Amino acid sequence: MQPKKKAWTLSLAVAAALTASQPAWGQMLDEPIKPLAAKLNLDARKVNLGRSLFHDKRLSKDNSLSCASCHDIAAGGVDGKQFAVGIKGQVGPINTPTVLNSGLNFRQFWDGRAATLEEQAAGPVHNPGEMGSNWNEVLAKLSQDKAFVDQFKVAYPNGLQPRNIQDAIATFERSLNTPSRFDRYLLGDGNALQDEERQGYQLFKNYGCVACHQGVGVGGNMYQTFGVLGNYFKDKGKTTDADLGRYAVTKNEADRHVFKVPSLRNVELTAPYFHDGSAKTLDEAVEVMFRYQLGRSAPAADKGLIVKFLKTLTGEKGMQ
Repeated sequence: MQPKKKAWTLSLAVAAALTASQPAWGQMLDEPIKPLAAKLNLDARKVNLGRSLFHDKRLSKDNSLSCASCHDIAAGGVDGKQFAVGIKGQVGPINTPTVLNSGLNFRQFWDGRAATLEEQAAGPVHNPGEMGSNWNEVLAKLSQDKAFVDQFKVAYPNGLQPRNIQDAIATFERSLNTPSRFDRYLLGDGNALQDEERQGYQLFKNYGCVACHQGVGVGGNMYQTFGVLGNYFKDKGKTTDADLGRYAVTKNEADRHVFKVPSLRNVELTAPYFHDGSAKTLDEAVEVMFRYQLGRSAPAADKGLIVKFLKTLTGEKGMQ
């Protein structure tokens, strides 16, 4: 049974009162959103190899695309397009998720079909609509690069192998965590956020956004139906197989229109939004969430403050 919809809204006055005082460090420990780890214990040799592979177009059949072609690290880890574009200009069925902070996700891809980053790394290489290649072709090309082969021998006892390519790419992707001003706030720096941003965070919690967007990734750690309190797909009209979500993987009717909840870290940079790229702006995405996930109305000013908070999740470190 779905929860009963609530028509009431929060006022700015209430939100301001709730955020008037600076939170103490002890209170921060109880926040639903957690700060990123200060240090990652990753093998630098594998990170460097993975970085090279991530930008290597030899992973695609016609040497025209690399992982970075769709996951531009300097642009929020996405391509800015509604749908990804593969070799020969093939337009894919789904929006490109960001690779930044992807190591925090409990599953990979919108439908969660990959359990790990290593498994995910093999997907685009073999997908005929993306890179359209296979490991035999990739190995044949990379094995001609002596310097590359030598690097693999140093990092991996058995050298250049498909499993090691996947591991190196995944290790590099795990290095792409992006600490933000909001992390500094969670760690006790009350001056890291402005008053309106703190109010936006309080509203984000009070309206219930944290039910799905919480933890270190501010999402990415659970599945959820798109349209909990409103029929998004009926209102959308024409649908595609990409709208099936987890159902395409499990064939379980309960998984129809169920997707991995995306991380909101760097969300300011990753438009257009949702699996179908239907929301062109962050403000529009917030409107959709209120209508279909929360089943609530809210003053435009409240939504604006939430957007201000979301922008504090943009990473401060230079993108790799």
